[in-house]
Order: sequence, then structure tokens, then C-alpha cells
Amino acid sequence: MRKDVLIIDDEPAIRRLLIGALDRVTITHVEAATAAEALRIASAAPAPLVALLDLGLPDRDGLEVVPQLAALSLSVIVLTARDATEEKVAALDLGADDFVTKPFDSEELLARIRSALRRKAGPLSTTARRQFASGHIDRDAHEVVVRGEHVDLTPREFDLLWTLADYPGRVVTHDRLLELVWGPAHRHDLNYLRVAVRSLRRKLESNPGEPQLIINEPGVGYRVAG
Repeated sequence: MRKDVLIIDDEPAIRRLLIGALDRVTITHVEAATAAEALRIASAAPAPLVALLDLGLPDRDGLEVVPQLAALSLSVIVLTARDATEEKVAALDLGADDFVTKPFDSEELLARIRSALRRKAGPLSTTARRQFASGHIDRDAHEVVVRGEHVDLTPREFDLLWTLADYPGRVVTHDRLLELVWGPAHRHDLNYLRVAVRSLRRKLESNPGEPQLIINEPGVGYRVAG
């Protein structure tokens, strides 16, 4: 029988905490304390859908395991230490879908897991319409609707929102956003991105000073609430 989530952490206390949170919302799970055990479970059929991966494993560097789990079609959520910005970016670049910093809030983690499970329920939509937390964006109609109201965006703002909405609930790194929206020559022009995000927030957020739609992951990138 397929399990929803593969917990990969060598600390029994953390595994118990994660198991308790998953049991509370009836998300099925299996656990592993080492990279070798995790890869054995992930390679068996039917494989879990989502992996919660701690990077500090006893037998392998967790970053080495990320692409292997991703290649086995698991959605990888990395559990990492607070402010480990380089680790977060490296994990995302290697194929992780998301990350949660330690110490983590159980409800936030469960929301990330549910989002990952929804994505695994089927392929990403190939339509020209993307939903996000408070509205949708339609590429063909060049239409953005937030809280039932039409919003006018510049072409660049539209492209940025579309790119974020293409990865609902997932972090997209600064470099990736700049490459996709402005082009490879501007991968490191972070000020372009900051200005565009600030403008988007003014137009889309109820309170731009406390954004709920376009969320900043300091030093890493942005996510749109799914």
C-alpha cells in the first residue's frame, strides 16, 4: 500500500514529532533514519509521493540525496536549519520542491505537505489559466483577477506573476525568476526583481506591508500562496 510521505531524519524525536503531526490529519507515512534506507523505500513500488528530507543524515550529505529522490518522482520538501540560505538555494537548484526551516511550525509544514500532495495528484495544468490563493491569472486573455476584481498589470508584472503562479506554493529562486522573466543576461540583477515584486504587491495585496499572496523567502526567492 502506498504511503503518502517518506520521513527521512536520523533524530527519533523529530520523527516522532512529524509522525504525530501527520497522524493528526490522517496523512499516511513511512520513516527512514538514513539515506540508504530512504532510497531503498523510495525505489520500491509503490513509492511514497512526498519526501521530508533532513539534510544532516549520518551516511550521506542530504543534498546528494535530493536529486536521487526527485529522479524517483518524489516531491522533496527539505528540512533545514534557520538562515542556512546557501543550503536552501542549493537544495532547490538540485530538484527540491520546497523547504521548511527548523524549528518549524507544524501547521505550516502540514500546509506545505498538502500542497505537494495536491500537485502529485496529477500533472501540472497545461491550460493558460493558473489559480492562486486569492484569484487567478489567464495568459490568453491577459487577465488577472484578485478577490473578484480585475487588476491591470504591466507586461513584466504579468510575466512575473504567471511564472510564480506556475509553481503554486513552491519557492522559486531569485536567479530562476530573473532568468525566466528578464532573460539569462539578468540572472543576478536582483534589484529588477525587488522593484517588480514591490509593484505587484501594491496592486495585488490587501496590505502590501504584510503580504499574504507573494511571500518572500529571505535570501532565496519568492513563492505565491497556492
